[in-house]
Amino acid sequence: MLNALEVITTVVVGVMVGVEFAVAFVINPILKALPEDSGQLGRAHGGRMLGALMPVWYIGSLVLASIWAIAGWDRPGAGLVVTAGALLILSVVMSLLLLVPINNRSKTWTPENRPADWKEQSNRWDRWHYVRVAVIIGAFTLLVTALA
Repeated sequence: MLNALEVITTVVVGVMVGVEFAVAFVINPILKALPEDSGQLGRAHGGRMLGALMPVWYIGSLVLASIWAIAGWDRPGAGLVVTAGALLILSVVMSLLLLVPINNRSKTWTPENRPADWKEQSNRWDRWHYVRVAVIIGAFTLLVTALA
């Protein structure tokens, strides 16, 4: 049963990392290259879509890692799982304090109502998102290492 939990947790976190990596290094650069207001409208739509899904994914990943850490406390790699869980906690805290406030504003923007500093706010979100991606890649790497 613990083996199934380990695999499920690793897959869930791995897919989350893949989505967030794609947002940072594929989707957002594509949106920035679109003409006129298309990129900003695309980011707003993405913020609504992923803003609804990602909280469940982040919290679910943290819960799964926590259960794995508790259930496998006496097994090799437990320290790696606990450290991965700490990184997932950090990613949730970063999200709540740094990224979600910007996302909550930007997902309602249109060319008619966006603030004058909308590009600066989007760039700030991107910079924090790069850091968050690095944090969750670290968590994923630790989980994979704990499986080995």
